[in-house]
Amino acid sequence: MIDIDLITLEWERKIREEGPLPQRMRPHSLDEFAGQENLLGEGKPLRRLIAADKLPSMIFYGPPGTGKTTLALLIASTTRASFIQLNAVAVGVKDIREVVAAARERWSLRNRRTILFIDEIHRFNKAQQDALLAAVEQGTVIFIGATRRILSSI
Repeated sequence: MIDIDLITLEWERKIREEGPLPQRMRPHSLDEFAGQENLLGEGKPLRRLIAADKLPSMIFYGPPGTGKTTLALLIASTTRASFIQLNAVAVGVKDIREVVAAARERWSLRNRRTILFIDEIHRFNKAQQDALLAAVEQGTVIFIGATRRILSSI
């Protein structure tokens, strides 16, 4: 199973070189990321976890444009983990189960973890939550959620 195909690689190159300005201006390393020094500065907690490739699941909260997705991408590029990005509005239970099955296979056969980044996590319904819960609890996926709303429960 190939994680990234040639079409995806070419699309990503085009986005980097010809995409919208905010996309082209994204930082390419944790050192270029502005803000969150209390977590991402040298020797700080999240920075140490990323360097050790020992990430916990987490949720990023903030208004649009504050770097939640960018930070998730930077974390993934710094670790050995595969990165899967979904939007809670656009995926169903079947999609989640497929991602979890692929993550289980990747971890079992290639000893490679999967970071599952889900944007707009506050829009997840109960069925979607149930489909993902066991995989997060077992560590099959390292879950990173992004939201602009304060969550009462997930």
